[in-house]
Amino acid sequence: MVLFGAILPIFFTSRTAEAQTEGKILHIAAASDLQPVLPTLAAAYEQQTGVKIIASFGSSATLAQQIANGDPQDLFLSADTVHPQQLVSAGLANGLVPYARGVLVLWARHDSPAQPLTLDALTSEKVQRIAVANDLHAPYGLAATSALKSMGLYDRVKSKLVVGENIGQTAQFALTGNAQVGLISLTIASSKAYKDAGSFVPIPKVYPEIRQSGVILSSSRNQQAAASFLRWLTSPAVQKSLTTFGLDPAGS
Repeated sequence: MVLFGAILPIFFTSRTAEAQTEGKILHIAAASDLQPVLPTLAAAYEQQTGVKIIASFGSSATLAQQIANGDPQDLFLSADTVHPQQLVSAGLANGLVPYARGVLVLWARHDSPAQPLTLDALTSEKVQRIAVANDLHAPYGLAATSALKSMGLYDRVKSKLVVGENIGQTAQFALTGNAQVGLISLTIASSKAYKDAGSFVPIPKVYPEIRQSGVILSSSRNQQAAASFLRWLTSPAVQKSLTTFGLDPAGS
């Protein structure tokens, strides 16, 4: 992860958030690929506005279900558009806003038999376990399955697949050596722990676009503060910084 101080000049060019948001707390349900990203963004936002962000992470499908069951959140930052739109359609959320586009990579530890890492590692006899996220719960899992099928590899490697509930757990499988390689988000692969422990190569963009979107929950008592955070997240300065964390800007 990028050092906090390095991004301050980008985020603090002006104090734009409304003064009435100061002192508020925003509860955000966030997709697991944001775990290396959101804490740094939240710290920058709190210093700028006084709004404290409390985040909980999980697969997009699991978080959406929890929200539908009454989990008291203000914002939902999903790794796709499907699950936020389901909440909007059910009258549980509003204001769907794309905030980033995700990137899928193949990651392996430095001591993995997959090294030196290439896409050929997926079909190598040396690689017996490939970590992927659950394609029913996690958008990055759906992207991984789609990519493997588009490359004509799925039937050749399906017996090797080790399935994580979300992209965070999937990455842990690869980090701990329980899988020799993992199809994970660039956000996680770009974090310090994963850069120190291993390396990655990009997966060709043969999978459906990972269009990450957010919604404000209808039950939130902090509608204005939630809307202010979404405006900040999609502002030109913050969007420009997203590549630092392994995300592409929403509109690029």
